[in-house]
Amino acid sequence: MKSMAVRLTLIALCLTAASVYLAGASREEVVPPRTPLASVPMTIGDWTGRRQPDMTPEVLKVLGADDYITRGYFAPQRGSLGLYIGYHATQRQGDTIHSPLNCLPGAGWQPLELGHTTIAVSGLAGNEAPAPIEINRVVIGKGLDRQLVLYWYQSHGRVVASEYWGKIYTVLDSVRYHRTDAALVRVITSMETVGTESADERAAKFVQALFPRLVGHLPS
Repeated sequence: MKSMAVRLTLIALCLTAASVYLAGASREEVVPPRTPLASVPMTIGDWTGRRQPDMTPEVLKVLGADDYITRGYFAPQRGSLGLYIGYHATQRQGDTIHSPLNCLPGAGWQPLELGHTTIAVSGLAGNEAPAPIEINRVVIGKGLDRQLVLYWYQSHGRVVASEYWGKIYTVLDSVRYHRTDAALVRVITSMETVGTESADERAAKFVQALFPRLVGHLPS
């Protein structure tokens, strides 16, 4: 019953947000200046990055991102991680951000655990002092392989775990600020313990090192 009530509340909020969006959709959209994602540092903390192969035109068409990076990062005694950041300059023309969960089954991965985790990061909305963000934590499996996925939606100095709330904020920000730009940030790593670090520790430390470096690439 509780989950049903939550769903009905979200549906009501979406309908309200949609009506507000339609009222302001005719206004010219603001696309803020930003630094291309390609200049995100290849060295982040102890990790050294390497560019991964570009996505195919077919995949990019589905994603609808206006700018993206896909990289692997490695650190001695800490193992490796994968990083994907996709930036959407506008979401008014149907190029909305897709949840990573929609793509996993097609690649043979199945979500085994769905939840959230909280990480203290600096650089949120331009603040140097660490502040907690709640992001998605998913364990995926393919055969005997297990990987940890952390991901979140980021826009206008805000971090959101929920895809639904991300869409609601998009509509509201379209009316308030005439902006619908947003990004998806995803970090993935093996569930194996490397050195003394578990997958959760490894991924959390990478997120903490990465987050301040997103300033300018994902404008507030």
